[in-house]
Amino acid sequence: VNLKECLQSAELISSSDPFFKILEDGSVYTTSVVSLSSEKKTFAILLKDIQEHIEKKIHVNLLADKEKKTRHARDTLLKRTKRRWGPIPSVMIENSLGPFPLQIQQVQSDTAQNYTIYYSASGPGIDQDPKGLFYIEKETGNIFATRAVDREQYPSFQIICFASTPDGYSPEVPLVHTIRIEDDNDNAPYFTQDVFEFCVPENSKPGVIVGKMTAEDRDEPFTLHTTLKYRIVSQAPPVTPVFGIHGDTGVITVLSPQLDRELVSKYTLLIEARDMAGQPFGLCTTGTAIVKLEDTNDNAPSFKHMQYEARVEENRVNAEILRISVLDLDEPGSPGSGAVFEIIRGNDDRSFEITTDRNTNEGVLCVVKGLDYESSKQRTLVISVNNEAPYVLAPHSRQLAQSTSTVIVHVIDVDEGPVFKPCLLTLEVKECEEMGTLIGRYVAEDPETGNSEGICYRIAPGQCNWINIAEKTGEVRTSKVLDRDVGEMRRGQCNITVLAIDRNGKTGTGTIQVIIRPGNKNYPRIAKTEYIMCRDRKPICLTAQDADVSPFSMPFVYRVADRSLSASWKVTPHNDKSAYLSPRGEIPFGKYTIPISVSDNGGKQGVSYITVNYCNCDTPSDCIEEGTDPRELPRAGPSISLGVWAILAMILGSLLLLLILITICGCCGSGVMHRQVTDDCANHNLIISNTEAPGEEVM
Repeated sequence: VNLKECLQSAELISSSDPFFKILEDGSVYTTSVVSLSSEKKTFAILLKDIQEHIEKKIHVNLLADKEKKTRHARDTLLKRTKRRWGPIPSVMIENSLGPFPLQIQQVQSDTAQNYTIYYSASGPGIDQDPKGLFYIEKETGNIFATRAVDREQYPSFQIICFASTPDGYSPEVPLVHTIRIEDDNDNAPYFTQDVFEFCVPENSKPGVIVGKMTAEDRDEPFTLHTTLKYRIVSQAPPVTPVFGIHGDTGVITVLSPQLDRELVSKYTLLIEARDMAGQPFGLCTTGTAIVKLEDTNDNAPSFKHMQYEARVEENRVNAEILRISVLDLDEPGSPGSGAVFEIIRGNDDRSFEITTDRNTNEGVLCVVKGLDYESSKQRTLVISVNNEAPYVLAPHSRQLAQSTSTVIVHVIDVDEGPVFKPCLLTLEVKECEEMGTLIGRYVAEDPETGNSEGICYRIAPGQCNWINIAEKTGEVRTSKVLDRDVGEMRRGQCNITVLAIDRNGKTGTGTIQVIIRPGNKNYPRIAKTEYIMCRDRKPICLTAQDADVSPFSMPFVYRVADRSLSASWKVTPHNDKSAYLSPRGEIPFGKYTIPISVSDNGGKQGVSYITVNYCNCDTPSDCIEEGTDPRELPRAGPSISLGVWAILAMILGSLLLLLILITICGCCGSGVMHRQVTDDCANHNLIISNTEAPGEEVM
């Protein structure tokens, strides 16, 4: 029965039936004669793990073999009263000292009481590798070992034993016999690595796990021969023990909180692993564990000196003037030692800047704005230093103090050119001012003397030609009429570089920003001046436009400029840009020309003449011509456009028709004058008379 497949850690093996015995390798033996009268027998194998409190059962069913075998004629003479052909497995001690050959078991068949039985065997250790380790005596069935066996190489052997008569008859079935090699504690434990390396942060609290030591033993598992115990034999450097190890698991933990990388950065531990549960007679080995302490930022950087001095020429920019070194006990190159410098006092004008050189961890002080010797001959800076990483304080330690240092910067005087004050002068000029208008004065002074004597001024080449500057006085005048609606002046401003040159030829530069201030040079005008008003007298919306910009444009103010017309027409405001024009009451149809005055926000006023055709119509499109009532005219069809030649043809045709009519009328008149009237005419219904009506003479 395969016991390990069911419960590998079984410590107690027993049978529920006392007639059966179970060995550790799973072999099942009967302890007495068993009768299978019912052709079936059942029992259970009990497996227990005492430490884990696990219990399992294997149910075994025994069935009678119904196969009938053909027997030898002499089998009828054999009596089967007792069987000794199935002994329990043999046990041989590993590394046995002999004497050899060493008897380890005997197999016998009960048929030997009646017949001569010869015994033989085959299998590993006999006729298979390792050959010749065992042999069986032919007559007695004794099994012998010829030499010692290593269990780690051959933990067990299964050989097949045969019982036969001299004539070759086998009254017994072949017997599978197990020879188990009992373990001897002949192997010392060994560590799985030559050197174990672990890391742990400095200032770690007690109980923090550092790592695990692992050792193995080649002896039989789950025995005292492979039950190991660990202990720390020594620690280097030999200070107060700071690490401990769990005896059963080999886990190393921190014992003391006094792990300071700056004092000891690495510990070497000698670890012993001993079998036999650590008993003194057990075999042992030692291994090495190296524990490195990881750096934490528990030390603040400090300046090497409390005060430094530096020198720099005035007006020099982007120049390195000083390098400052610091001391930090933390691991070099780590964030815990990386320095971060800061100017905490004396740099209100941002003339200085300090950075960190990553290669040397030094502070690099630079001047980024030009210094003026005449203003200040010396500058005093206070610089502080910290680390990139936040501080991690050791247990029961005090707050770390920030280190500061003072830097005195001496400004060196140099001969300078003239300096404009201010360096950027803004001048405003009204739009359309006359050419030559004085708009300001821009002068420079010598930094050494503080006055403007001997300095000449001129405008640098390539500037916009809006202004001129007086060479001696620095007066600034317009060089043309500045109009925001013309050319480059549309943008409304221009920056002009001015040069100041002293007697020694030193040059200084300044900038004049000329801004053209918008003027009120345009008056508002009404864009559309002709309108048609029907009899519903719907107000007309007037909209003015002004080319000026705010504040000289909207809102607009409208009014009727003619007093006589203001009695019959009125203007009503609509919004900042528009107004409504409407009659005050009933007025006759006809055309009206109304002067409308429009004033902008700057007070500039313009008059626009609005023509209103007041027409007797429903819609403005019905009003065709002055004095014509559209209801008396036929509705216009689709419009037809005639060419010049068509119009000339029509005119010529009309003249020709008129000439024909005149000719006909002339001929008819002469015929009436010479017509003879007969008497028979009285009998006619028509009476020829020179009178228009009876009794009235034609005048």
